[in-house]
Amino acid sequence: MAAEHRPRLTRELVAIRVAQELTPGSTVNLGVGLPTLVAAFAPPEANILLQSENGILGYGGFSEEAYDQDLINAGGQPVTLNPGASFFDSAASFAMIRGGHIDTAVLGGLQVSERGDLANWSVPERGGGSIGGAMDLAVGARRLIVAMEHTTKDGRPRILRECTYPLTARRCVDLVVTDLAVVEVGPEGLTLREVAPGWAPGEVAALTEAPLAVAEDVREMAL
Repeated sequence: MAAEHRPRLTRELVAIRVAQELTPGSTVNLGVGLPTLVAAFAPPEANILLQSENGILGYGGFSEEAYDQDLINAGGQPVTLNPGASFFDSAASFAMIRGGHIDTAVLGGLQVSERGDLANWSVPERGGGSIGGAMDLAVGARRLIVAMEHTTKDGRPRILRECTYPLTARRCVDLVVTDLAVVEVGPEGLTLREVAPGWAPGEVAALTEAPLAVAEDVREMAL
């Protein structure tokens, strides 16, 4: 089967793989879009503290059953609260982010460069877009994971030598989890750590513009 028609991971499976990267007891911020799905797959026993830049620390999954317009995440989605959750204003929330108190941020991405530059807020040909709090999270979090599709809808790579879209931040990405692969960003460039089931490292590299070193212990994603 041609690569362009090969099954890829669903958004939910990408979120499951990202959730495996969250350290028990850590404070985590989930960006708008695909990253919000990670909340449903963080194991309760791991005691992950989810922080939202609109002013919540300690929220859980989504809940449509008892909608409360005051209990929403930064993407406007209704969320549940875990015991001990707290509320604060946006100034305090961004003080947490800018002060380096977020252990891991998970953001969506449009493009990532071989150096770990991130572009995730504007597609020039479409116009508009707002960078929002993404730039603060990209540089303020201790670790940044980008969750995105490996290619555009028309098959163009999103992992590039140089980003062509306006940057969110430079040299900020630590790990990229896509519907095809897990790619680590290091001082020497990009390393392919895992591939999606049914995909070979060479096939993933062919859909990646940036040079991609293949780890000696590269393996299939465990989902």
